[in-house]
Amino acid sequence: MAADVDLVVENCTVVTPAGRTPDAGVAVEDGTIVAVGRPDQLPAADRTLDAEGNVLVPGIVDCHIHNREPGLEYKEDWESATRAAAAGGVTTVVGMPNTDPVIDRPEHLELKFERGEAGAHVDFQSYVVVTSENLDLIPALDDAGALGYKIFLGSTVGDVPPPTDGEILEAMGTIRETGKRLGFHEENGEIIDHYERQYREEGRNEPIDHAHSRPVIAEREAIERMITFAEETGAKIHMYHVSSGSGAEAVARGKDRGVDVTAETTPHYLWFTEEVMREKGNVARIQPPIRDEHEQARLWDALEDGTIDCIATDHAPHTDEEKLVDDPFGNTWDAISGFVGLETEVPVMLSFVAKGRLSMEEWVYRHSTRPAQVWGMYPQKGSLQVGTDADFTVVDPDREWTLEDRHDLHSKSTATPFEGESFTGKATATVVRGEIVYEDGEVVGESGYGTRVDVDGDDGEA
Repeated sequence: MAADVDLVVENCTVVTPAGRTPDAGVAVEDGTIVAVGRPDQLPAADRTLDAEGNVLVPGIVDCHIHNREPGLEYKEDWESATRAAAAGGVTTVVGMPNTDPVIDRPEHLELKFERGEAGAHVDFQSYVVVTSENLDLIPALDDAGALGYKIFLGSTVGDVPPPTDGEILEAMGTIRETGKRLGFHEENGEIIDHYERQYREEGRNEPIDHAHSRPVIAEREAIERMITFAEETGAKIHMYHVSSGSGAEAVARGKDRGVDVTAETTPHYLWFTEEVMREKGNVARIQPPIRDEHEQARLWDALEDGTIDCIATDHAPHTDEEKLVDDPFGNTWDAISGFVGLETEVPVMLSFVAKGRLSMEEWVYRHSTRPAQVWGMYPQKGSLQVGTDADFTVVDPDREWTLEDRHDLHSKSTATPFEGESFTGKATATVVRGEIVYEDGEVVGESGYGTRVDVDGDDGEA
């Protein structure tokens, strides 16, 4: 007698933003959820995954990674980035456009998608960049299936130049018509360029000097200016990697004024203070930089009051040579910014849950449901509703462990300040559209199984 469904995940507590259901399970057929409930309510299955009493949540959505493909595969590629995602409990990732070529025209986006279809272990999407050179291509990039748009306001890896303020206003008007969202690397380029020149001339070249050369005012001003532009144009906007309480409070003021502005922060801004630059050097160098204790405390306030919508990593792999791993306190201007995060994001956030900084339900909302809503992927992603994609992350919230050796990570490049850090909580299984892609410490899914998430600018809730 044939089984009723393809897969049942059983013996778990199911947690969504709405609450938790102990002693429950989920049934899957043809990659979609067909039932969520008590064990005696679930159908027979061809395969059963015993969650061993752990917690099952909607698949984690990381809406900010640098997978480096096309063109920079020596650092990372779709296969290695999504292998890391699977091992970290992440079921959907969104790639950034500062690759080679830059994702600034439909044929480049199609190339990124094609590479993803060939190599990805989990589902994926991509942003496209807006520059002075491609304002006329915004509708075509929408038609080509971009998840959303990005503008780099300040200098960063890849040196993608920002449009002028007038061009940004024009772009916002055009993007508003697509129904999609425009995100920003929000640092005022003139401020950070001024201080970097000054610091270099003065011989201030320690890792902490890089952090101080990109002051909080550069982030706050960029946020406030883009909110003002969005207020004028009616565009939906997003602030990537908000690093400071000052920046988050600017987002809150924009929300209070009725602007459709959303924001994300990262595990590293919540976990570390700028002292990590003195302890671990250029390995922790990132843009915007990790801030002091006062700014971090205010950032936590913004997470807790809902100003910060999403958790994402800004996963940014670079080689050991580029990060000066062998000389971490060497001249910071010779180092590059960014580090990997796909396999530490869930443990970091579960550690905060274990410490009582936020509830399990709040974590799920900000790390799965809300990013899917913000970027138009909900409820297909980020929910456990019947008829939606069967994406699950199973976690052991009590497992205590230490990242002893970064080389155990699955990315091509593994430099991270989280090496040596101890956590409470870990992903134990990852399921993407009903297929188990990570289980018992091993990535078991096939490269190329992941597929592009179809989006419509009017989907989701934001």
